[in-house]
Amino acid sequence: MILVADSGSTKCDWMIIDQDNTKHKTNTMGFNPFFHSTDFILAKIQENELFNTYQSQIKEVYFYGAGCSSAPRKLILKNALSQFFTTAEKIDIDHDLTGAALATTPFNPGIACILGTGSNSCYYDGQKVYEEVPALGYILGDEGSGAYFGKILLADWLYKRMPADLAKSFESRYTLTKEGIFSAIHQESNPNVYLASFMPFVSENKTHPYMKDMVYQGLAKFCSIHIWCFDNFRDIPVNFVGSIAHYFKDLLKEVADNHRFTIGNIEKKPIDALAEYHLNHQKEMS
Repeated sequence: MILVADSGSTKCDWMIIDQDNTKHKTNTMGFNPFFHSTDFILAKIQENELFNTYQSQIKEVYFYGAGCSSAPRKLILKNALSQFFTTAEKIDIDHDLTGAALATTPFNPGIACILGTGSNSCYYDGQKVYEEVPALGYILGDEGSGAYFGKILLADWLYKRMPADLAKSFESRYTLTKEGIFSAIHQESNPNVYLASFMPFVSENKTHPYMKDMVYQGLAKFCSIHIWCFDNFRDIPVNFVGSIAHYFKDLLKEVADNHRFTIGNIEKKPIDALAEYHLNHQKEMS
């Protein structure tokens, strides 16, 4: 059996593929080694019913996750997974950008972008991933992400710059105070997830001129930083994974047309495509 995982900062999708190629799905909270320790991740994995059912039968694990871009951070995940899946003969931990590339353009060159809680991009030549600009996280970067739009939304509400009709709806939807917002951002864990939690409100009101302009400008800024950086961005498909890309695909298409690049695949959740990739790879190796 093989286990494939795709983890953002908010949610992690898992798929177990058994000997009959039957797929078993589950999900957990997102695991990011910037915020979570080996012990924390292990404890959460131990709570999952599907994992406990198939624990001794998992032979290969492929985990693609946010924050898994360096050896020390990969080790945090690997230690947790190896302590639980003790019969696994192979445990591979890789960056979520690699997962995005394999899910959208596994056999051909292309640009792969993540637009979810956070944001990032890479060029994939069909074998290897290349980053041109770094991901700076929700404080300095994450342009076009859920956390990015959440910051703008909260700031505009606090500054009283949000249109009155939207502000009224916003206040009736959420119980907000300046003190509560500051506490969630500065004192609680996973502030990026908190910031992105306001995206359902953005999506529900995406036809409002304020929201449409905010999202368009954020996506355009993402493109100017994370897509323009590749010299060949107009010559190859630009692919996307993540909920922001999925729910705002119309605005993303508008940005692409104006910036003169071609959108390839958009995958809300890469897990199905990743599982298929590893299933086919396993067949080729057998």
